[in-house]
Amino acid sequence: MAPAKLSGFCKQGNDWLYNARLPSDITIIVDGVNFHLHKFPLMSKCGKIACMLEEMQSIHDRTFTTKLEEFPGGSDTFLFAAKFCYGIQVEFTARNIITVYCAADYLEMTDEYGEDNLLSKAESFFHKNVLHNWKDCVLALQSCESCMPRAEKLHILQKCLNAVSTMVCTDPSLFGWPMMMYGSLQSPGGSILWNGINTGAKIRSAESDWWFEDISYFSVGLFERLIKTMEARGIRSEYLAGAVMYYARKFLPGLGRWQSRPSSKARTVASFSLIPAAVDQRDLLENIEKLLPKKKGKSFCRFLLGLLRVASILGVNQTCLDSLERRIGMQLELASLDGLLIPSFSNSDTLYDTDCVERIIHHFLSSESGLTLFSPPSLDLLSSPSFEPLRKVARLIDNYLAEVASDVNLKPGKIRSLAEVLPDSSRTLHDGLYRALDIYFKAHPWLSDREKEVLCNIIDYGKLSIDACAHASQNKRLPVRVVLQVLFFEQLHLRAALAGCLNVLEAESAPTGQGIAPTEIAGNVTATGETSQRIVQRDGWVTIVRENQVLKVDMERMRSRVGELEDKVSKIKLEMKKVKKSRNSLSSPCIVAGKFGCKPLSKSSDSQTDVVGSTGPTPRPSFEQPHSSRHSGHRKSLSLFRDLTLGS
Repeated sequence: MAPAKLSGFCKQGNDWLYNARLPSDITIIVDGVNFHLHKFPLMSKCGKIACMLEEMQSIHDRTFTTKLEEFPGGSDTFLFAAKFCYGIQVEFTARNIITVYCAADYLEMTDEYGEDNLLSKAESFFHKNVLHNWKDCVLALQSCESCMPRAEKLHILQKCLNAVSTMVCTDPSLFGWPMMMYGSLQSPGGSILWNGINTGAKIRSAESDWWFEDISYFSVGLFERLIKTMEARGIRSEYLAGAVMYYARKFLPGLGRWQSRPSSKARTVASFSLIPAAVDQRDLLENIEKLLPKKKGKSFCRFLLGLLRVASILGVNQTCLDSLERRIGMQLELASLDGLLIPSFSNSDTLYDTDCVERIIHHFLSSESGLTLFSPPSLDLLSSPSFEPLRKVARLIDNYLAEVASDVNLKPGKIRSLAEVLPDSSRTLHDGLYRALDIYFKAHPWLSDREKEVLCNIIDYGKLSIDACAHASQNKRLPVRVVLQVLFFEQLHLRAALAGCLNVLEAESAPTGQGIAPTEIAGNVTATGETSQRIVQRDGWVTIVRENQVLKVDMERMRSRVGELEDKVSKIKLEMKKVKKSRNSLSSPCIVAGKFGCKPLSKSSDSQTDVVGSTGPTPRPSFEQPHSSRHSGHRKSLSLFRDLTLGS
């Protein structure tokens, strides 16, 4: 096999040789690769090798072999340094500058061993070319993985991180960004320039996430260092959170099922030719959780829930899980129902991880502890904006209970503990709890009435709406005792609503002169006030809030229902009057006398017929009039009928 020649060097198998007529007198081994070189070129440039040769001079007169442990950049970087020692022209690039810089420091290639030595040249290129260009900084950072400790010692790693952090806060067009790299770059103001010529194409708008894709090619450790550097330099937390979320979505494919992609277009990195970093997903997730800032928002809460779901799959440590649950609990009112439906990946038989949700609720209550200190809460507290998160969480948990209730393996004690973890003041209506229990009873028909009654104790029947009471009163899945309680509270609701409607109707009809007297209204008002006072004394603030809310919701329904009842009553009165008229006509003396051949009387009881046959409603004063004329007319008719019968 012919040796491969490259700038005076050739490779034979695992050995590198310099094409010279003189035999090599030194062999250096780097990462298993043998370099057969000459002493003089190396001693004139490398202080480390010169010292090694001086120490070994007495033992090895002709040749000697040495091995360089943990050489920065490996054999490729040593070949670069060897070519420089032999005077062969080398090229500094953003990809090799940090490794060459570290190798020159390792070999002690300072100006003491030659003017413009490798270390000074690398340092000059690094400061003049790399630190002022975004692309070169990103490439240099990605290529420094093999020499991270030495780069940290030389402070070149931190300098790159500081430069990247500074350019993130700067207009990209100001630090030598090739405009054709990303096509139509979106940056603040002005037109797109090509080689200094105004193209006339306007840049649409500035985007704060243009750098997310570029730094997502870093390893987990380097990405963590960069985010911490940005945080120390005061970059806004929402930008850092966006970068962390972007990085997590890229390397944790499980997040894609529950997370929406960013609205901005992904940047093209073809000219970078970056290689995605190889990451361990479990370590990545644990580090991502530490990097996330304290932030609240719907999208951020959804991201945290997706992260918690993936964490359960990967089996991360308990500290990471506890921290994620605590973060979600602090903004539980912003969570969605599908986000809370976390599958159970443990040994539990249930479909969903209800224990995790219960812990999240406890974290929410601990973060909102100021709301739970009021006992009992006042009406102002219930309507205050600070109490709104608790109401939202209550509705969310009620919907969650309805979703998990269909799981046949869900125990009654678990659904009861989930329902009771929130305080009673968080729910103004218990319709959601009733719906969840109804679904649970349907999915668990083997439950006994005793078990059902214990579960139904979590429902406050006084907080059920009229529709929920109507449904529960006809629900065959509920125990009889529960149905009786529902019917009792339904009657209370109807009575309260009807009393309110009648009071309103009587108050509206009072000016017409046909309503009740003002003294009666005052008496009713006084009686109502006394009743209200007794209710307050008996049940306290709970009854006041309950009655107030139920009446507000169901007042309009009761108005229409009362109207329908009045129509039905009027129709029944008309039918009854028609029946009475038919009976009176059949039993009148005129018809009876005609049947027996007698002449009927012309003036039997006209006045009574008019009274009975009247179709209009009888006014209230008519009940106080004497009824002697009606009774006397009936007596005359009966006596005439008796005489005619005896005479025949």
